[in-house]
Amino acid sequence: MSARDLLVLGSASAVPTRNRNHNGYLLRFDGHGLLFDPGEGTQRQMALAGAAAHDLTWICVTHFHGDHCLGVPGIVQRIARDGVAHRVDAAFPASGRVYWERLRHATAFHDTSVIREQPVAGEAAELDTGDAPFTLTARRLSHPVEAYGYRLAEPDGVTMLPRELAARGVRGPLVRRLQVEGRVTAPDGRTVTLAECSVRRPGQKVAFVMDTRLCDGVYALADGVDMLVIESTFLDEDAALARDYGHLTAGQAGKVAAECGVRLLVLTHFSERYRVEDEPRFVEQAAAAYDGEITLVHDLDRIPLPRRRAT
Repeated sequence: MSARDLLVLGSASAVPTRNRNHNGYLLRFDGHGLLFDPGEGTQRQMALAGAAAHDLTWICVTHFHGDHCLGVPGIVQRIARDGVAHRVDAAFPASGRVYWERLRHATAFHDTSVIREQPVAGEAAELDTGDAPFTLTARRLSHPVEAYGYRLAEPDGVTMLPRELAARGVRGPLVRRLQVEGRVTAPDGRTVTLAECSVRRPGQKVAFVMDTRLCDGVYALADGVDMLVIESTFLDEDAALARDYGHLTAGQAGKVAAECGVRLLVLTHFSERYRVEDEPRFVEQAAAAYDGEITLVHDLDRIPLPRRRAT
């Protein structure tokens, strides 16, 4: 299996700082590379992280505030310059198409034809992922401009049980037939079913929730995911500011994770108003509601997806 991890390319909010670049998150999933919210400087951050344009198969923009999209021109032009030949899908709010077009064609360059646009509209949308080993869903969030979060979900599979297969004489090509057809005839004439020789293997799920107030879309995206990458722009004492500007606090992010049964909570998108010394307080406030694993990200972190759930 290929890598399944998150490369953090940037973790600031509207204003980058000495320690944090504008947003940028590259989710690597079995040979696919989903780049979420490439902010200014993403191209260079990818180089520092050891990632390349050839790694990208998706560009997903949650909304068209600059810290979430000003890196699009550089990324598109790098895809063209490096001669990426495979298709790269681009998801973004349909209502912001004019901004996408401006970013997509921001300067003069030898263009590329590999980018396929998938504008998102409505409360929820299923994106066309082709033969990828996952589905990708967008859900409307609550922000001053139209914004969407994204949820990647791998279909459930099965884990074969060698002892049960051996006990029934199912081996070699019969195992593959059993996986595909659900039942086979064993050498002794018995009918053997897949349920007798396997256990369910839950698919892995990841959610990206950027700029938003609490809303139904947040909970739908986060429900039961293995990794929740979520903005925590403000500390709880600044909840009024968070509400006014359409953001979440660290404590609210923790409550979402707890209510939704999240396995790993990844906090990001921090306001420049806070100092480095304040960072432990984000974790403390999230942990007041959520007793699971919490990661407060820094630029160029690599965060593996949690190991698969037990059945």
